[in-house]
Amino acid sequence: MKWVTRHHARVNRTPVEVPARILAATFLVVAFSARTALAFPPYHSTDAETADPWTLETRLGLVRLERDVGHNEYASPLLRVNLGLPHGVELVSELECRAVLRSVGDAALGFKWVPFMASLSVGIEALALLPISSAGGAGVETSLLATWRAGELLRTHLNLTGFYDARATPAERGWKAGLVNELRLGRFRPGIEIFAEQVRGEAVQVVAGPGIIVKLGPIDVRSGIHFGLTPRATDLAVSFWIAGAFPLD
Repeated sequence: MKWVTRHHARVNRTPVEVPARILAATFLVVAFSARTALAFPPYHSTDAETADPWTLETRLGLVRLERDVGHNEYASPLLRVNLGLPHGVELVSELECRAVLRSVGDAALGFKWVPFMASLSVGIEALALLPISSAGGAGVETSLLATWRAGELLRTHLNLTGFYDARATPAERGWKAGLVNELRLGRFRPGIEIFAEQVRGEAVQVVAGPGIIVKLGPIDVRSGIHFGLTPRATDLAVSFWIAGAFPLD
């Protein structure tokens, strides 16, 4: 999903309103039904791992604040719901809402497949970018994923992505790349990410910053902060999440 960059301001269409009760209902699902879920907000990148078969992973972003050229923008709720299937397959869904406009900011459905799991895992993720306004439009995003495990302490996650998005005006195509280094220190998982994106014909946008995931009983809490490193990137983005998972069988 391409929620860190400025070019999304060009999507100027009639919004689709989202009821506020979605946030409350999702919070109850996460808080009272869950065990701890792995991966992967508060980072933009994802990992080359999938949920256990017939396990539902839910990640709820309570808020994301972006500040760019003195302008603040809020998004809430941010929702990631994934369903693990056998043979290293995971169904993926994403939804983001603009808090102020009460409209959909982004939405996607797709799958992740990780056929090779060892100290180095390699997989792919494919997403259909869904219409987010009455004007329609759609897109596609495909990623090559890799995760390297250095014992129990260190995880390194690498993403290489191509995308085409006809929801923007004009339509956008380009690439993204992300690198996350993450430590496993008991119930604390601090990390740092660098993330780059380029829409064809525009300058490369780069952000970087730290994140942390903390296990608190049946859920974990997650927070991240990213700073823009290039002129076209968003100056500052801060997010706060809770996450959990529960088996369906």
